[in-house]
Amino acid sequence: MAKNIVTREKDYSQWYLDVIAAAELADYAPVRGCMVIRPLGYAIWEGFQRELDRRFKALGHVNAYFPLFIPESFLRKEAEHVEGFAPECAVVTHGGGEKLEEPLVIRPTSETIIGHMYSQWIHSWRDLPVLINQWANVVRWERRTRLFLRTMEFLWQEGHTAHETPEEAEEETMRMLEVYRQFAEDVLAVPVLVGLKTDSEKFAGAVRTYCIEGMMQDGKALQMGTSHNLGQNFSKAFDIKFEGRDQVLQNVWTTSWGVSTRLIGAMIMAHSDDEGLVLPPRVAPTLAAIIPIFRNEDEKAKVLAFIEAALTGLLGSEEVVAADRRFGAAQMPQYFYNERTSQTIALDKRDTMRPGEKHYFWEQRGAPLRIEVGPRDCDSGQVVVKSRLDGSKEFLPVADLTRAWLDAKLDGIQKGLFARAVAFRDANVQSVGSYEELKAFFAKGERGFLKAHFIPGKEVEAAIKAETKVTVRCIPFAAEKRPGVCIYSGQPTDTEVIFGISY
Repeated sequence: MAKNIVTREKDYSQWYLDVIAAAELADYAPVRGCMVIRPLGYAIWEGFQRELDRRFKALGHVNAYFPLFIPESFLRKEAEHVEGFAPECAVVTHGGGEKLEEPLVIRPTSETIIGHMYSQWIHSWRDLPVLINQWANVVRWERRTRLFLRTMEFLWQEGHTAHETPEEAEEETMRMLEVYRQFAEDVLAVPVLVGLKTDSEKFAGAVRTYCIEGMMQDGKALQMGTSHNLGQNFSKAFDIKFEGRDQVLQNVWTTSWGVSTRLIGAMIMAHSDDEGLVLPPRVAPTLAAIIPIFRNEDEKAKVLAFIEAALTGLLGSEEVVAADRRFGAAQMPQYFYNERTSQTIALDKRDTMRPGEKHYFWEQRGAPLRIEVGPRDCDSGQVVVKSRLDGSKEFLPVADLTRAWLDAKLDGIQKGLFARAVAFRDANVQSVGSYEELKAFFAKGERGFLKAHFIPGKEVEAAIKAETKVTVRCIPFAAEKRPGVCIYSGQPTDTEVIFGISY
């Protein structure tokens, strides 16, 4: 079949877009900068939602929904917030054929409208904490867009909490940051650096912003999630007050935190290869594709009967529903749907495609395993298993084709993806001792992160970004406090930061 994906080495940006197109994850919408998320892409996002939602609720959070439209005056109540978001806002000025009395902003984020509602709901310390999450879409008027990574409209979750004390708010901020770290590493198999954003990189209106930063295969950084301690900035702006245990009226302490469909882009760029999409098993909508190989109707009947018997062991005792999920189902794969995990095993018995085309189809769509069965395999009582992790092949007796075997095999692929990503990340982080070294590194087109002693400052960071396009990705928690000299000012400091070029 014709090669439809350019190599990473030749053109990484085009490779990324080619992988998305070949896997049918998303397409361009008729509105500039917007995307249509196709069924496979949305199934991946649903998997993210299920896993994160479970973790949120286990910590006491509940889901709610707030309006898409926000009065423009709300954004102006918090000065730093409006300054940060004003250039990205889409504003509605007319409705029903008439000019609105007050323009409405299509939400770029929901701190303001949620702050307003909290001021109506919170009156006493007995009403606290409030732990609410929202699954929603947001709009930010981006000038340069790229599928999943940066689009004008995207999907996300945003948590918004209110607390009685600053200590509780900080604890919540760090707790949710750890949820994101665990999700990125344990589920997406993407290793991340965890740390504090500098003041110039923090969320507009936050006291402190914490983040997780992943390294993509081109060495660039991708901010994969943020957790913000908002202090009392928004509670003062929106008059969110409560009567404390001492009968004194005071402002609450708030947080917000979120991740978005950008995580799909992160997963693609961290794991996929020149053949197409590679998915970690814990989020793969289809765990394994079974491909029967036959030349005539007699062989077809023989192979399918063998596969039907083998499926009993592979699917296990869990509730599994066989479902043809598309129009023209007779010419589409049959999916065995696990109602507990919402993941499937596909039986691709289409006779409109040759076996090689089916291999190509499932390889480009990232299925972790492909299981082949031909007439000779039936005679020898085995199947051929191919791994998407490394292309390895093994011959497996059909008696060993069980759910326990499948779970163990998928767990090995999950761990293998993470280990490979960790090795790549660690090999591409190095230390520099001067600003000249930093400039030379990125000027040569080297990839990766640089660790250096540095004294953060808005003016200094802006100057570095203007000259090199490099930003401080975070002040990592894992960095040792050791004395050194700031690479820019030459002043003594024990603060080490991570520099990188980001998406």
